[in-house]
Amino acid sequence: SVPGYCRYQFFLQVKQDVLQGRIPCPLDISAQLAALAIQSELGDYDPYKHVSGYVSEYRFVPDQKEELEDAIETIHKTVTGQVPSEAEANYLGIAKTLDMYGVDLHPVFGENQAEYFLGLTPIGVVLYKNKTQCTETSFFFEAPNKTACKHLWKCCVEHHTFFRMPENDSNTLTRKLSKFGSLGSKHRYSLPRPDLQVVRTRSKTYPKRPPQTKGLNNGNRSNTKTENSEKEGTAKITALSPVKRYQTWAR
Repeated sequence: SVPGYCRYQFFLQVKQDVLQGRIPCPLDISAQLAALAIQSELGDYDPYKHVSGYVSEYRFVPDQKEELEDAIETIHKTVTGQVPSEAEANYLGIAKTLDMYGVDLHPVFGENQAEYFLGLTPIGVVLYKNKTQCTETSFFFEAPNKTACKHLWKCCVEHHTFFRMPENDSNTLTRKLSKFGSLGSKHRYSLPRPDLQVVRTRSKTYPKRPPQTKGLNNGNRSNTKTENSEKEGTAKITALSPVKRYQTWAR
């Protein structure tokens, strides 16, 4: 099995890729991933500690909206009991279903200097143009320069070696990666010891988003919920039934 330290570092890298938009994902998947990341860092939802808006102190996707944060908070309440390592494993289990998971993009030029991207994946190389996968089975391309070409080849071998490494065979991987020093890189590859302890770091936090003013309807406080709209980037707000008030009469 994958050592806990390696899994944690991989979790951090994938989370960063999602945040920076390198792994695009739909809104519902973003909410699930973020809720698991929150569970890993903050633990079980506690209404006394996790007051409304606590999710806004963290960043999970580009251009994060309040509607997403509300969904994250809702899902966080449902993943109670997952320890950090379990939440991180579940995060990666969902992330690996995304189209761009494990894809390392490199710019190249095709016919008539048209720009493409070669995507290095765990099982091969795919071609993209305008963020859409192409179907060509034979393709000739040029890298921007000689150094970029060598770097692309090196990344291909490293990428495939890493994802195809047999379990408990870290020594073989280290020997294979050490052969790439002839390309002029001074970096030497090594893998962490299997018994290396996992030390989790705190994520960067931001000022909490100020709460929105709640509307009043005939003196009663109303709640709202969001529904996905057919148009991307919009949200439909639907008012729920007013909260029933109970009055205590003094005798």
